[in-house]
Amino acid sequence: MPSFDIVSKVDMQEVDNAVNQTIKEVEQRFDFKGTHNEISLEKDAILILAADDYKLQAIVEILRGKLVRRGLSPKCLDFGKKEPASHMAVRQRIAIVQGISKEKGKDLVKLIKDTKLKVQAQIMDDQVRVTGKKIDDLQEVIQALKGADVDVELQFVNLRS
Repeated sequence: MPSFDIVSKVDMQEVDNAVNQTIKEVEQRFDFKGTHNEISLEKDAILILAADDYKLQAIVEILRGKLVRRGLSPKCLDFGKKEPASHMAVRQRIAIVQGISKEKGKDLVKLIKDTKLKVQAQIMDDQVRVTGKKIDDLQEVIQALKGADVDVELQFVNLRS
């Protein structure tokens, strides 16, 4: 029976490259001269320490641009709240979303059922498997999900006929 999997994976090497490019640009920009700013990549998050709120927003925008240029969607970032740090600085933790949560999985299954196609969708850990009798139905589901406004970046893998 034809099937495919819906996953949300982030290439951490590309995230690392985007963070390194952001660090280089921040070090070279004139409006950041003489201020203390740090960007670090942890296992599953990016930690930004900026001199003030304006600089934090500027660093986040630079990071988003670098991610997009490397083919990653900004949807993979989950922004934490801004926290005050020492010397009037601001800190923000940005989690990198890997996998599809149960709630998002339920939303995807509902979207798939709303297409009224003869396919079945089931949540399996951090992915959703879609099966159907016709491969054309599966391709229609993929197109419907690509057109839908979902909060996570989706990839469609393991298309089997």
